[in-house]
Amino acid sequence: MVRETVDALASGVRFGKFVSVGAVGAVFDMTTTTALIVGLGILGEYAKLVGAEVAIVVMFAINERWTFSELGASGPLPTLSRFVRSNLVRSGGLAVQFLIVRGLRQLDLSVVVFGFDLWQLIPIPIAIAGSMFLNYVAESLLTWRVTRS
Repeated sequence: MVRETVDALASGVRFGKFVSVGAVGAVFDMTTTTALIVGLGILGEYAKLVGAEVAIVVMFAINERWTFSELGASGPLPTLSRFVRSNLVRSGGLAVQFLIVRGLRQLDLSVVVFGFDLWQLIPIPIAIAGSMFLNYVAESLLTWRVTRS
C-alpha cells in the first residue's frame, strides 16, 4: 500500500500539471484580489479571501478536466463531493501558508539589501512551496484518490 501511494504521488507528469494549474490559480487570485481592491475599494483582507476562492474554483475545474481527468466517478454528485473536498484541502493549504509565514517571521531575522529587509518577503515563497506540496499530496489522496483502482 505504501509503495502504491508513493508511486502514485511520484508521477512527474501529474505533478507538473498540478504546478501549472497552481500558476494559473495564482494569476486568478492576484487578478481578482487586485480588481476588488482597486476597482471596487474592497478591504484587502476580504478581497484576498474572494481571490483565493476564485482561484480554488478555477484550479478545481482545470484539475478535474486535465490533471486528474482519468480519476473519479462522473456525474454531478461525485464531482460536487470532490469539489467540497478540494475546497477543504485548499483551505488547509492557506492555513499552512499563514502558519509558515507567521512562524518564520517570528524568528526575527533580517536580510537587508539596499535598505530593504528581504526577510519580509522570503517566508512567502517558502510558505507557497510548503502548501503546494501539502496540497498536491492531499488533493491526490483525498480529492481524486489516486491510489484507488
